[in-house]
Amino acid sequence: MSPASTGASSVMGAVTTVPASEPDSRMAPGGPGYRRMSFALFLAGVATFALLYSTQALLPLISGEFGVAASEASWTVAAATGGLALFVLPMSALSERFGRRTVMTASLAVAVSVGLLVPFAPSLGVLVVLRALQGAALAGLPASATAYLAEEVRPKALVTAIGLFVAGNSVGGMSGRVITGWVAQVWGWRVAVGVIGVIAVACAVAFRLLLPEPRHFAAGSLRPRVLARTVRDHLADPLLRRLYAIGALFMTVFGGVYTVIGYRLTEAPFSLPQGIVGSIFLVYLVGTVSASTAGRLVGRLGRRGALYLAGGTTAAGLLLTLAGSLVPVLLGLVLITAGFFAGHAVASSAVSKTATTGRAQASALYQSAYYIGSSAGSTVGATAFHSGGWAGTVAVGLLAVLGVVTITVLGSRAARVATRQPVTAH
Repeated sequence: MSPASTGASSVMGAVTTVPASEPDSRMAPGGPGYRRMSFALFLAGVATFALLYSTQALLPLISGEFGVAASEASWTVAAATGGLALFVLPMSALSERFGRRTVMTASLAVAVSVGLLVPFAPSLGVLVVLRALQGAALAGLPASATAYLAEEVRPKALVTAIGLFVAGNSVGGMSGRVITGWVAQVWGWRVAVGVIGVIAVACAVAFRLLLPEPRHFAAGSLRPRVLARTVRDHLADPLLRRLYAIGALFMTVFGGVYTVIGYRLTEAPFSLPQGIVGSIFLVYLVGTVSASTAGRLVGRLGRRGALYLAGGTTAAGLLLTLAGSLVPVLLGLVLITAGFFAGHAVASSAVSKTATTGRAQASALYQSAYYIGSSAGSTVGATAFHSGGWAGTVAVGLLAVLGVVTITVLGSRAARVATRQPVTAH
Protein backbone atom coordinates (compact mmCIF):
# COMPACT_ATOMS: atom_id res chain seq x y z
CA MET A 1 0.00 0.00 0.00
CA SER A 2 1.45 3.31 -0.99
CA PRO A 3 1.90 6.18 1.46
CA ALA A 4 -0.69 8.20 -0.39
CA SER A 5 -3.35 5.57 0.11
CA THR A 6 -3.22 5.93 3.87
CA GLY A 7 -2.18 9.52 4.30
CA ALA A 8 1.26 8.38 5.47
CA SER A 9 4.56 9.94 4.67
CA SER A 10 7.22 8.06 2.75
CA VAL A 11 9.16 7.43 5.97
CA MET A 12 6.83 4.54 6.73
CA GLY A 13 8.48 1.13 6.61
CA ALA A 14 10.04 -1.49 8.77
CA VAL A 15 10.77 -0.32 12.27
CA THR A 16 14.07 -2.17 12.50
CA THR A 17 16.09 -3.17 9.46
CA VAL A 18 17.22 -6.78 9.33
CA PRO A 19 19.69 -7.79 6.59
CA ALA A 20 18.12 -10.13 4.05
CA SER A 21 20.87 -12.71 4.67
CA GLU A 22 20.04 -12.99 8.38
CA PRO A 23 16.91 -14.59 9.87
CA ASP A 24 14.60 -12.18 11.70
CA SER A 25 14.99 -13.04 15.38
CA ARG A 26 12.25 -10.70 16.56
CA MET A 27 9.09 -12.12 18.10
CA ALA A 28 6.00 -13.01 16.07
CA PRO A 29 2.65 -14.65 16.88
CA GLY A 30 3.21 -18.32 17.62
CA GLY A 31 6.93 -17.83 18.12
CA PRO A 32 9.03 -18.21 21.29
CA GLY A 33 8.28 -15.66 23.98
CA TYR A 34 5.46 -13.91 22.12
CA ARG A 35 2.68 -15.09 24.43
CA ARG A 36 4.67 -14.28 27.57
CA MET A 37 5.51 -10.86 26.21
CA SER A 38 1.91 -10.16 25.17
CA PHE A 39 0.50 -11.23 28.54
CA ALA A 40 3.14 -9.29 30.49
CA LEU A 41 2.42 -6.05 28.62
CA PHE A 42 -1.31 -6.75 28.84
CA LEU A 43 -0.94 -6.85 32.64
CA ALA A 44 1.12 -3.66 32.56
CA GLY A 45 -1.70 -2.01 30.62
CA VAL A 46 -4.23 -3.28 33.16
CA ALA A 47 -2.25 -1.85 36.07
CA THR A 48 -1.61 1.47 34.33
CA PHE A 49 -5.22 2.27 33.50
CA ALA A 50 -6.64 0.81 36.72
CA LEU A 51 -4.38 3.10 38.77
CA LEU A 52 -4.57 6.11 36.48
CA TYR A 53 -8.37 6.28 36.49
CA SER A 54 -9.07 4.69 39.87
CA THR A 55 -10.97 7.77 41.13
CA GLN A 56 -12.99 8.47 37.98
CA ALA A 57 -16.04 6.34 38.82
CA LEU A 58 -15.87 7.59 42.42
CA LEU A 59 -16.06 11.32 41.73
CA PRO A 60 -19.62 11.76 43.06
CA LEU A 61 -18.54 10.16 46.37
CA ILE A 62 -15.36 12.26 46.53
CA SER A 63 -17.44 15.38 45.85
CA GLY A 64 -19.75 14.40 48.69
CA GLU A 65 -17.02 13.74 51.25
CA PHE A 66 -15.02 16.90 50.57
CA GLY A 67 -18.01 19.12 49.68
CA VAL A 68 -16.76 20.13 46.23
CA ALA A 69 -18.28 20.39 42.74
CA ALA A 70 -17.61 18.04 39.83
CA SER A 71 -15.12 20.48 38.29
CA GLU A 72 -12.99 20.39 41.47
CA ALA A 73 -13.25 16.64 42.10
CA SER A 74 -12.26 16.01 38.47
CA TRP A 75 -8.75 17.22 39.33
CA THR A 76 -8.13 13.84 40.98
CA VAL A 77 -8.24 12.46 37.43
CA ALA A 78 -6.69 15.42 35.61
CA ALA A 79 -3.73 15.57 38.03
CA ALA A 80 -2.83 11.94 37.35
CA THR A 81 -3.07 12.22 33.57
CA GLY A 82 -1.34 15.61 33.65
CA GLY A 83 1.54 14.19 35.68
CA LEU A 84 1.92 11.41 33.15
CA ALA A 85 1.84 13.87 30.25
CA LEU A 86 4.58 16.02 31.81
CA PHE A 87 6.95 13.18 32.68
CA VAL A 88 6.49 10.76 29.80
CA LEU A 89 9.22 12.40 27.68
CA PRO A 90 11.91 12.44 30.44
CA MET A 91 11.02 8.85 31.33
CA SER A 92 11.34 7.83 27.70
CA ALA A 93 14.86 9.29 27.69
CA LEU A 94 15.71 7.16 30.71
CA SER A 95 14.40 4.10 28.87
CA GLU A 96 16.72 4.88 25.96
CA ARG A 97 19.67 4.78 28.34
CA PHE A 98 18.76 2.14 30.94
CA GLY A 99 16.42 -0.11 28.98
CA ARG A 100 12.68 -0.45 28.44
CA ARG A 101 12.12 -3.28 30.91
CA THR A 102 14.08 -1.58 33.69
CA VAL A 103 12.18 1.69 33.40
CA MET A 104 8.77 -0.02 33.14
CA THR A 105 9.52 -2.10 36.24
CA ALA A 106 10.65 0.92 38.26
CA SER A 107 7.65 2.96 37.14
CA LEU A 108 5.18 0.30 38.20
CA ALA A 109 6.93 -0.16 41.54
CA VAL A 110 6.67 3.54 42.42
CA ALA A 111 3.12 3.89 41.10
CA VAL A 112 1.75 0.96 43.10
CA SER A 113 3.53 2.23 46.23
CA VAL A 114 1.85 5.62 45.90
CA GLY A 115 -1.42 3.83 45.12
CA LEU A 116 -1.33 2.22 48.54
CA LEU A 117 -1.09 5.70 50.13
CA VAL A 118 -3.99 7.25 48.20
CA PRO A 119 -6.75 5.81 50.45
CA PHE A 120 -5.31 7.70 53.43
CA ALA A 121 -5.39 11.20 51.86
CA PRO A 122 -6.77 13.57 54.54
CA SER A 123 -7.96 16.26 52.12
CA LEU A 124 -8.74 16.86 48.48
CA GLY A 125 -5.49 18.80 48.07
CA VAL A 126 -3.38 15.91 49.36
CA LEU A 127 -5.36 13.47 47.21
CA VAL A 128 -4.67 15.55 44.09
CA VAL A 129 -0.93 15.71 44.91
CA LEU A 130 -0.71 11.94 45.41
CA ARG A 131 -2.57 11.37 42.16
CA ALA A 132 -0.15 13.69 40.33
CA LEU A 133 2.81 11.72 41.74
CA GLN A 134 1.15 8.48 40.68
CA GLY A 135 0.65 9.76 37.15
CA ALA A 136 4.27 10.93 36.95
CA ALA A 137 5.46 7.47 38.03
CA LEU A 138 3.27 5.74 35.46
CA ALA A 139 4.85 7.86 32.72
CA GLY A 140 7.55 5.24 32.30
CA LEU A 141 5.07 2.67 31.00
CA PRO A 142 3.35 3.84 27.78
CA ALA A 143 6.26 5.11 25.68
CA SER A 144 8.65 2.40 26.90
CA ALA A 145 6.11 -0.33 26.14
CA THR A 146 5.50 0.76 22.56
CA ALA A 147 9.24 1.25 22.01
CA TYR A 148 9.89 -2.25 23.40
CA LEU A 149 7.34 -3.69 20.98
CA ALA A 150 8.77 -1.75 18.03
CA GLU A 151 12.19 -3.26 18.75
CA GLU A 152 11.25 -6.79 19.75
CA VAL A 153 8.27 -7.60 17.47
CA ARG A 154 8.30 -8.10 13.71
CA PRO A 155 6.75 -5.19 11.78
CA LYS A 156 3.84 -7.19 10.37
CA ALA A 157 2.75 -8.11 13.90
CA LEU A 158 3.33 -4.67 15.44
CA VAL A 159 -0.20 -3.23 15.12
CA THR A 160 -1.65 -6.40 16.64
CA ALA A 161 0.89 -6.41 19.49
CA ILE A 162 0.26 -2.76 20.34
CA GLY A 163 -3.46 -3.42 20.04
CA LEU A 164 -3.14 -6.08 22.75
CA PHE A 165 -1.32 -3.61 25.01
CA VAL A 166 -4.09 -1.05 24.41
CA ALA A 167 -6.61 -3.83 25.11
CA GLY A 168 -4.92 -4.24 28.49
CA ASN A 169 -5.53 -0.54 29.04
CA SER A 170 -9.21 -1.02 28.34
CA VAL A 171 -9.46 -4.01 30.70
CA GLY A 172 -7.66 -2.05 33.41
CA GLY A 173 -9.91 0.95 32.95
CA MET A 174 -13.00 -1.24 32.99
CA SER A 175 -12.10 -3.47 35.93
CA GLY A 176 -10.85 -0.55 37.99
CA ARG A 177 -14.10 1.33 37.60
CA VAL A 178 -16.37 -1.69 38.04
CA ILE A 179 -14.54 -2.93 41.14
CA THR A 180 -14.38 0.51 42.73
CA GLY A 181 -18.06 1.09 42.04
CA TRP A 182 -19.24 -2.00 43.90
CA VAL A 183 -16.67 -1.83 46.69
CA ALA A 184 -17.39 1.85 47.28
CA GLN A 185 -21.12 1.21 47.51
CA VAL A 186 -20.50 -0.93 50.60
CA TRP A 187 -17.24 0.34 52.14
CA GLY A 188 -16.65 3.77 50.61
CA TRP A 189 -14.27 5.21 48.04
CA ARG A 190 -11.14 4.89 50.21
CA VAL A 191 -11.39 1.11 50.50
CA ALA A 192 -12.21 0.95 46.79
CA VAL A 193 -8.99 2.68 45.67
CA GLY A 194 -7.05 0.57 48.17
CA VAL A 195 -8.35 -2.60 46.51
CA ILE A 196 -7.18 -1.28 43.13
CA GLY A 197 -3.75 -0.66 44.61
CA VAL A 198 -3.47 -4.28 45.75
CA ILE A 199 -4.57 -5.58 42.34
CA ALA A 200 -1.96 -3.35 40.68
CA VAL A 201 0.75 -4.81 42.93
CA ALA A 202 -0.12 -8.30 41.70
CA CYS A 203 -0.05 -7.16 38.06
CA ALA A 204 3.32 -5.46 38.55
CA VAL A 205 4.91 -8.59 40.05
CA ALA A 206 3.56 -10.82 37.27
CA PHE A 207 4.71 -8.34 34.63
CA ARG A 208 8.29 -8.40 35.87
CA LEU A 209 8.37 -12.19 36.03
CA LEU A 210 6.90 -12.71 32.56
CA LEU A 211 8.41 -10.03 30.31
CA PRO A 212 11.29 -11.47 28.24
CA GLU A 213 14.70 -9.85 28.38
CA PRO A 214 15.03 -7.44 25.42
CA ARG A 215 17.31 -8.72 22.67
CA HIS A 216 17.34 -5.80 20.23
CA PHE A 217 17.74 -2.81 22.57
CA ALA A 218 20.70 -0.51 21.96
CA ALA A 219 21.41 2.04 24.70
CA GLY A 220 21.19 5.66 23.66
CA SER A 221 22.40 8.96 25.08
CA LEU A 222 21.05 10.97 28.01
CA ARG A 223 22.61 14.19 26.77
CA PRO A 224 19.97 16.97 26.74
CA ARG A 225 21.21 18.28 23.38
CA VAL A 226 20.72 14.86 21.76
CA LEU A 227 17.25 14.51 23.31
CA ALA A 228 16.26 18.01 22.19
CA ARG A 229 17.40 17.31 18.63
CA THR A 230 15.45 14.04 18.54
CA VAL A 231 12.29 15.73 19.83
CA ARG A 232 12.71 18.57 17.34
CA ASP A 233 13.06 16.11 14.48
CA HIS A 234 9.90 14.27 15.49
CA LEU A 235 7.91 17.49 15.83
CA ALA A 236 9.14 18.56 12.39
CA ASP A 237 7.54 15.47 10.81
CA PRO A 238 4.05 16.45 9.54
CA LEU A 239 2.68 12.92 9.85
CA LEU A 240 3.81 12.58 13.46
CA ARG A 241 2.30 15.97 14.32
CA ARG A 242 -1.03 14.86 12.89
CA LEU A 243 -0.93 11.59 14.80
CA TYR A 244 -0.15 13.41 18.06
CA ALA A 245 -3.10 15.76 17.54
CA ILE A 246 -5.44 12.87 16.67
CA GLY A 247 -4.48 11.01 19.85
CA ALA A 248 -5.08 14.13 21.96
CA LEU A 249 -8.47 14.81 20.41
CA PHE A 250 -9.72 11.22 20.75
CA MET A 251 -8.70 11.26 24.42
CA THR A 252 -10.42 14.63 24.96
CA VAL A 253 -13.69 12.94 24.03
CA PHE A 254 -13.05 9.89 26.17
CA GLY A 255 -11.78 11.77 29.20
CA GLY A 256 -14.72 14.17 29.19
CA VAL A 257 -17.40 11.51 28.77
CA TYR A 258 -16.13 9.10 31.42
CA THR A 259 -15.30 11.81 33.96
CA VAL A 260 -18.85 13.18 33.87
CA ILE A 261 -20.98 10.10 33.15
CA GLY A 262 -21.05 9.08 36.82
CA TYR A 263 -22.63 12.39 37.80
CA ARG A 264 -25.24 12.10 35.06
CA LEU A 265 -26.25 8.54 35.92
CA THR A 266 -26.49 9.13 39.69
CA GLU A 267 -28.78 12.13 39.11
CA ALA A 268 -32.39 12.19 37.87
CA PRO A 269 -33.88 10.78 35.69
CA PHE A 270 -31.59 7.75 36.11
CA SER A 271 -30.70 7.92 39.85
CA LEU A 272 -28.58 4.76 39.69
CA PRO A 273 -26.69 3.45 42.77
CA GLN A 274 -22.89 3.63 42.79
CA GLY A 275 -22.41 -0.09 42.14
CA ILE A 276 -24.57 -0.01 39.01
CA VAL A 277 -22.77 3.13 37.78
CA GLY A 278 -19.45 1.31 38.19
CA SER A 279 -20.79 -1.63 36.21
CA ILE A 280 -21.53 0.71 33.29
CA PHE A 281 -17.79 0.58 32.62
CA LEU A 282 -18.14 -3.03 31.49
CA VAL A 283 -18.57 -1.44 28.06
CA TYR A 284 -14.76 -1.20 28.12
CA LEU A 285 -14.83 -4.81 26.92
CA VAL A 286 -15.93 -3.38 23.57
CA GLY A 287 -12.75 -1.31 23.58
CA THR A 288 -10.71 -4.44 24.25
CA VAL A 289 -12.12 -6.00 21.09
CA SER A 290 -11.85 -2.90 18.89
CA ALA A 291 -8.24 -2.22 19.97
CA SER A 292 -7.09 -5.80 19.43
CA THR A 293 -8.66 -5.91 15.95
CA ALA A 294 -7.24 -2.55 14.84
CA GLY A 295 -4.59 -4.29 12.73
CA ARG A 296 -7.23 -6.04 10.60
CA LEU A 297 -9.18 -2.79 10.33
CA VAL A 298 -6.15 -0.98 8.92
CA GLY A 299 -5.50 -3.89 6.55
CA ARG A 300 -8.98 -3.55 5.07
CA LEU A 301 -9.57 0.21 5.12
CA GLY A 302 -6.09 1.72 5.36
CA ARG A 303 -5.11 4.03 8.19
CA ARG A 304 -7.17 6.92 6.87
CA GLY A 305 -10.31 4.79 6.49
CA ALA A 306 -9.85 3.30 9.95
CA LEU A 307 -9.60 6.77 11.51
CA TYR A 308 -12.72 7.95 9.67
CA LEU A 309 -14.63 4.92 10.90
CA ALA A 310 -13.39 5.42 14.47
CA GLY A 311 -14.33 9.10 14.43
CA GLY A 312 -17.76 8.46 12.93
CA THR A 313 -18.50 5.73 15.46
CA THR A 314 -17.49 8.02 18.33
CA ALA A 315 -19.66 10.88 17.05
CA ALA A 316 -22.68 8.61 16.65
CA GLY A 317 -22.21 7.41 20.21
CA LEU A 318 -22.05 10.96 21.55
CA LEU A 319 -25.34 11.85 19.87
CA LEU A 320 -27.06 8.72 21.23
CA THR A 321 -26.12 9.62 24.82
CA LEU A 322 -28.32 12.73 24.58
CA ALA A 323 -31.37 10.48 24.92
CA GLY A 324 -33.38 10.57 28.12
CA SER A 325 -33.61 6.81 28.60
CA LEU A 326 -30.93 4.40 29.76
CA VAL A 327 -30.75 1.95 26.81
CA PRO A 328 -29.68 4.48 24.12
CA VAL A 329 -27.27 6.07 26.58
CA LEU A 330 -25.60 2.68 27.13
CA LEU A 331 -25.50 2.02 23.39
CA GLY A 332 -23.91 5.43 22.92
CA LEU A 333 -21.22 4.59 25.47
CA VAL A 334 -20.53 1.34 23.61
CA LEU A 335 -20.00 3.22 20.34
CA ILE A 336 -17.86 5.91 21.98
CA THR A 337 -15.66 3.26 23.59
CA ALA A 338 -15.28 1.20 20.41
CA GLY A 339 -14.44 4.26 18.32
CA PHE A 340 -11.97 5.66 20.81
CA PHE A 341 -9.95 2.50 21.38
CA ALA A 342 -9.81 1.70 17.66
CA GLY A 343 -8.64 5.23 16.83
CA HIS A 344 -6.07 5.18 19.62
CA ALA A 345 -4.63 1.81 18.57
CA VAL A 346 -4.38 2.92 14.93
CA ALA A 347 -2.71 6.24 15.75
CA SER A 348 -0.27 4.91 18.36
CA SER A 349 0.88 2.01 16.17
CA ALA A 350 1.38 4.44 13.27
CA VAL A 351 3.71 6.51 15.45
CA SER A 352 5.81 3.42 16.27
CA LYS A 353 6.09 2.51 12.59
CA THR A 354 6.81 6.04 11.37
CA ALA A 355 9.67 6.83 13.76
CA THR A 356 12.77 4.99 12.58
CA THR A 357 15.01 6.59 15.24
CA GLY A 358 14.32 7.84 18.76
CA ARG A 359 11.27 5.59 18.96
CA ALA A 360 10.79 6.05 22.70
CA GLN A 361 10.73 9.84 22.26
CA ALA A 362 8.30 9.56 19.34
CA SER A 363 5.99 7.39 21.43
CA ALA A 364 6.49 9.66 24.44
CA LEU A 365 5.38 12.72 22.47
CA TYR A 366 2.27 10.82 21.39
CA GLN A 367 1.55 9.74 24.96
CA SER A 368 2.14 13.27 26.21
CA ALA A 369 -0.36 14.67 23.71
CA TYR A 370 -2.75 11.81 24.49
CA TYR A 371 -2.77 12.45 28.24
CA ILE A 372 -2.90 16.22 27.81
CA GLY A 373 -6.08 15.45 25.89
CA SER A 374 -7.28 13.35 28.82
CA SER A 375 -6.62 16.14 31.32
CA ALA A 376 -8.27 18.69 29.06
CA GLY A 377 -11.25 16.43 28.49
CA SER A 378 -11.68 15.81 32.22
CA THR A 379 -11.59 19.47 33.21
CA VAL A 380 -13.34 20.99 30.18
CA GLY A 381 -15.94 18.22 30.08
CA ALA A 382 -16.73 18.68 33.79
CA THR A 383 -16.88 22.46 33.42
CA ALA A 384 -19.19 22.13 30.41
CA PHE A 385 -21.39 19.75 32.41
CA HIS A 386 -21.54 22.22 35.30
CA SER A 387 -22.62 25.06 33.02
CA GLY A 388 -24.63 23.34 30.29
CA GLY A 389 -25.47 19.85 31.52
CA TRP A 390 -24.73 16.69 29.58
CA ALA A 391 -25.36 18.47 26.28
CA GLY A 392 -22.38 20.71 27.04
CA THR A 393 -20.10 17.69 27.54
CA VAL A 394 -21.37 16.16 24.28
CA ALA A 395 -20.70 19.42 22.43
CA VAL A 396 -17.07 19.36 23.61
CA GLY A 397 -16.74 15.77 22.38
CA LEU A 398 -18.25 16.49 18.97
CA LEU A 399 -15.84 19.40 18.45
CA ALA A 400 -12.93 17.07 19.22
CA VAL A 401 -14.19 14.45 16.74
CA LEU A 402 -14.55 17.17 14.11
CA GLY A 403 -10.90 17.98 14.75
CA VAL A 404 -9.90 14.33 14.15
CA VAL A 405 -11.76 14.23 10.82
CA THR A 406 -10.35 17.58 9.71
CA ILE A 407 -6.76 16.58 10.49
CA THR A 408 -7.18 13.27 8.65
CA VAL A 409 -8.61 15.03 5.58
CA LEU A 410 -5.77 17.57 5.55
CA GLY A 411 -3.20 14.79 5.93
CA SER A 412 -4.70 12.88 3.02
CA ARG A 413 -4.58 15.96 0.81
CA ALA A 414 -0.97 16.66 1.79
CA ALA A 415 -0.01 13.08 0.90
CA ARG A 416 -1.68 13.32 -2.52
CA VAL A 417 0.09 16.59 -3.24
CA ALA A 418 3.42 15.05 -2.22
CA THR A 419 3.00 12.15 -4.65
CA ARG A 420 2.36 14.58 -7.52
CA GLN A 421 5.56 16.56 -6.96
CA PRO A 422 8.04 15.99 -9.79
CA VAL A 423 11.32 14.33 -8.85
CA THR A 424 14.19 16.81 -9.21
CA ALA A 425 17.12 15.49 -11.20
CA HIS A 426 20.57 15.90 -9.64
